[in-house]
Amino acid sequence: MSAQNTSYLKQLDGIRFLAVTMVLVDHWSDEKLKLPLGFLGVCLFFVLSGFLITRILLNAKDKDEALNRSHGFSLKQFYIRRTIRIFPIYYLTIFILYILNVPPVRDKIVWCLTYSTNIYIAIHESWLGVIDHLWSLAVEEQFYLFFPFVIFFIPSRYLVKVLFGFIGLSVLLRLVLYLNGIAWMASYVLMPTCLDAFGMGGLLAYAFYHKNEKVKKFITNKVWLVLSLLLYAGVIALSKWISEGQSIVTIVFLRVFESLLSLFLVGNAAYNFGGIMKSVLENKVAIYIGRISYGVYIYHNFVYNFYHSSPNHPTIKLLNKLPFIASNLPLKFIFLYALTIGVATISWFLIEKPINQWKEKFGY
Repeated sequence: MSAQNTSYLKQLDGIRFLAVTMVLVDHWSDEKLKLPLGFLGVCLFFVLSGFLITRILLNAKDKDEALNRSHGFSLKQFYIRRTIRIFPIYYLTIFILYILNVPPVRDKIVWCLTYSTNIYIAIHESWLGVIDHLWSLAVEEQFYLFFPFVIFFIPSRYLVKVLFGFIGLSVLLRLVLYLNGIAWMASYVLMPTCLDAFGMGGLLAYAFYHKNEKVKKFITNKVWLVLSLLLYAGVIALSKWISEGQSIVTIVFLRVFESLLSLFLVGNAAYNFGGIMKSVLENKVAIYIGRISYGVYIYHNFVYNFYHSSPNHPTIKLLNKLPFIASNLPLKFIFLYALTIGVATISWFLIEKPINQWKEKFGY
């Protein structure tokens, strides 16, 4: 395969920017936003992860076979590279929160250290305060644990069927949980119930990697992007009509339509959007925020949390001194976003970027 298939795709950083911004808008709306933008943002991250990881692993598998080497080599490289990228600021954050005794980190430290906060949430039907958002990182880690084995050890001719199987399995699991009266959080946060998002990203990566022109033509036809957006909006409207709370629509089917819209967004970005979307996704600010989006996502809930920030929290004290900003939601959002970007920027240049350079020693 040519380098084109595994090269850097600029607009995907713009997609990360969109995804993390949707999460922040949702989390910082002080309950005034009545749309599940956070759900869509996280799903967009999952589809993007499925796309990028599948593309990387397909390339590594081809290299292994071309060089007649064991897939064990690429497995080792993959896990080392993921560790270098993900673990440093995650565990640093957990360590700082533990030292500062920020609830509920000390009580739930084993769940935090083992990337299993999502399992805790599902079992106990309870969120975890300022570390709520770490559930999605747990899902990604759990996906990384098994997915390379799927790529490396299942014959390539079966891979498309397996990825479609992921989609069907996750919807079925959510339906089974719903019919058995299990709390909606379980369907939302468990890794197997998120597999439709990863599966769609994987299918896109398979077509992209193998230069399937029919798929490219289909994905880049803006009619399907618009249709997926209308379907997503229709499902949201239906769910609101049925109930303001959770229903079979939001629990079982919403993620399918979130994933479908995300598939077309990621796909068009991979093949390069034109027009307005090109200018948005290739904007220098969007690309920069997309590049540091991992830090933005990790830190945002500690910069400000509507439910769990105490009056003594530095951000709350600062907002109290700036009542004009505190009382104006758009200004407040921009202010909080700027603070979070500042924290993530320090993290990027002092910790993440220097450590990421180690990945060069562990190429495929």
